Amino acid sequence: MWVGALKVELFISDSRCLKDKRSVIKALKDSLRNKFNIAISDVDSHDKWQKAALGIATVGPDKAAVQSALDKVLDVIRQNPSSHITEYEMEIL
Repeated sequence: MWVGALKVELFISDSRCLKDKRSVIKALKDSLRNKFNIAISDVDSHDKWQKAALGIATVGPDKAAVQSALDKVLDVIRQNPSSHITEYEMEIL
């Protein structure tokens, strides 16, 4: 069994308040949960209205499957027009 962890820091340019940020993050989290077998949570920058950090985890039978799943998650996040990835860290154990 392999475990993959991904932390993605996002910049939400159109956000003008925390309510806007929460709306974008909730929609992104719901979309990712529906498409992939992952656990996802807002893990940092709770008080900043244009910055967010998501923690994502998944498990799989082999390292390649976990790597592929997390790469696909990153691709979907990159395609989201409401946010931009500023930094990410991926670890597979």
